[in-house]
Amino acid sequence: MLKKLLLVLALALMSACSSGGGAAPLPSGPDLVKKTAEAMKTVKTAAFSITTDGKPKVVVRKADGKLTSTGDAEGTITVDLGGLQELQFVLLGDTVHYKGPTGGFKTMTRQQLAMFYDPSVILDPAKGIAQLLTTATDPRVEAEEGGAYKMGLTFNGQTLATMVPGVSQGVTGTVWVDKATSRLTKVNLPLQDGSVTVAFSDYDAEVKITPPPAG
Repeated sequence: MLKKLLLVLALALMSACSSGGGAAPLPSGPDLVKKTAEAMKTVKTAAFSITTDGKPKVVVRKADGKLTSTGDAEGTITVDLGGLQELQFVLLGDTVHYKGPTGGFKTMTRQQLAMFYDPSVILDPAKGIAQLLTTATDPRVEAEEGGAYKMGLTFNGQTLATMVPGVSQGVTGTVWVDKATSRLTKVNLPLQDGSVTVAFSDYDAEVKITPPPAG
């Protein structure tokens, strides 16, 4: 009798462990992309990096910097304008301060910069990441990786071009969304002859952008 009772208890425990130990179901793609777009609209500041693999036909080959939702930004950027040029930049209001490897800072208007690339649009709710997610199609959550959801989706080419100059068509890419905050941690875009990866960190950290020293 005692053996039977122990056997029943053992089977009950095994059943409880097996039924309660399964992985939580993944969220639906449409729900997650909507939640992420809303979360990105509330971002005040962020650090970002852009890297390329191979030789994709894009203007920006590499960038690192900090952004604010008001449009100010600072960092370094490498652009391909018939040859690679690395520039240091500070965007404040309508003025862009920039310098190459040698010499001092020069200035241009934000409108002039936008002809090549304006990183400040990344956090713009009407033009940036939030809008890119809102206009994306076929979102599908593929897996959970390191505290983030991995989601595939197709980006609208017109919206994507504001952040990745040189891209004119829709791109099926992959994003990683932080489970705790629903904010993006990384975007990967496979393109012709290579790929572009944009990573985000330090959301809402204090960022103070000031003009570079004169001269």
